[in-house]
Amino acid sequence: MRHMRYISIIAGAVLAAPALAAVTTLASAGTKGCGESHLFNGITQYYDLTSSGRKRNYSIHLPGDYNESRPYPVVLGFHGSSSVGLFFEVDTKLSEDRYSANKIMVYPDGVGGAWAGANYSQVSVDEDLQFVTDLLNEIRDGYCVDDSRIYATGMSNGGGFVNTIACNAVGGEFAAFAPASGSYYTDNNGVKGGCTPARVPLPLLEVHGGNDKSVHYDGGVGEGGNEPAISTWLGWWAERNGCTDKKIEDTFDGDVHHTTWTCGGNAKGVLQHWKVDSMGHCWASTEINFSQIAAGEGPTHIEASKIIMEFFDQFTKP
Repeated sequence: MRHMRYISIIAGAVLAAPALAAVTTLASAGTKGCGESHLFNGITQYYDLTSSGRKRNYSIHLPGDYNESRPYPVVLGFHGSSSVGLFFEVDTKLSEDRYSANKIMVYPDGVGGAWAGANYSQVSVDEDLQFVTDLLNEIRDGYCVDDSRIYATGMSNGGGFVNTIACNAVGGEFAAFAPASGSYYTDNNGVKGGCTPARVPLPLLEVHGGNDKSVHYDGGVGEGGNEPAISTWLGWWAERNGCTDKKIEDTFDGDVHHTTWTCGGNAKGVLQHWKVDSMGHCWASTEINFSQIAAGEGPTHIEASKIIMEFFDQFTKP
């Protein structure tokens, strides 16, 4: 059973952007939660549930015009280490209408401010994956969800955990994944070493800074264990997805590099990567955000929230 905790007091700041037009996509019939009405739509609300005998917290943000009879896509957003879902929501601005006017946003909290996979994590990978399963069931039971359009994004330790989900059976519940500045502690041993995707090709987009001082682009020993070089890790995913050709587009005087692969079944764009050479360990944004301030830098050339949501809109679960 889920328990409501409180309503976000920063809703006004999070929601103050204009809406984008919703992408026209064929929706599924919807889940058990269709027909359930909710109060305070458009304002982030906080809940908890019990998973593996432990109280786990999460927040949810419904579109302001939420219709209990219409199935909605769902996006899970995983925060970085020493953080909570609220910070990730504010930092990325993903609850603003310009990014998610037609989506249900969910922000779970990791135990002790972290997600499984790092040597500083407080719970096992199995326990956090079970939490994801339990959370999805909770959302499906309580809200009108398009079950073919469930997605996951996250940053740093949270981005690494998004990859962990993609590499395990529960990843089959998702249509696409988009980690950013990810620390891939559980996926650092080759194509098959610790990663068994539920299906292939599996849509995945990654954003990373070439000047990241916390999760180095060239890999090595990170704060929570060994990390693969991002180019090597992308090569593993290209092989997993049966990718062949790739195209690289350089922009902003060579500071931004967008790589797109053609993968199994001649699917274009199933695997994508955005590298910003000058960017450190932060959420890529053309507007100043908290993670950029923490990294000692300002806005960058690209807007990860827009890129990721547009990527998600291209894919439904088979």
